[in-house]
Amino acid sequence: MFLLDGKPLALDVPFKHAGIQYPANWLRLSSPQERKAIGITEVPDPAPYDQRFYWGPDLPKDHAQLVEQWVQQTRTTANTLLAPTDWIIIREADNGKVADPVLKTWREEIRLAAGSKKYEIEHTADTEALAAYITGPDYPAWPMDPYAPQPVAEEPVEESVEE
Repeated sequence: MFLLDGKPLALDVPFKHAGIQYPANWLRLSSPQERKAIGITEVPDPAPYDQRFYWGPDLPKDHAQLVEQWVQQTRTTANTLLAPTDWIIIREADNGKVADPVLKTWREEIRLAAGSKKYEIEHTADTEALAAYITGPDYPAWPMDPYAPQPVAEEPVEESVEE
């Protein structure tokens, strides 16, 4: 990252300094000596961080607020998964048309998964532990919809040999 007067300079963006307009490609084409001559320094890029959990490198957001936010997000996700089949359950209650037991089992699995995720979120010790759980493999995994189309395995194509 390049700095001039303590401010970052973006590559491929023109800039002005000491009354001189520099073209967009100047930083790429200039030598380290040319950059140093006008006061440009190169520093390492700042450490990356996940803005969902941190204000900056090593600056975690409030854990309690994040827990509340992620519990709500988990509920929203579960409701989004369940909503398309709610009518089937309502129809069963209204007129007795029995809902498919596979569907009922899947809906219960969604509710159990949401409860488990909520428990894990609420029992994280700090923002770092919460971030590790949310970005790990367990949080984004939900039970598969039994009615969703399954990928079709392609059968290998036999090559014919001509003589």
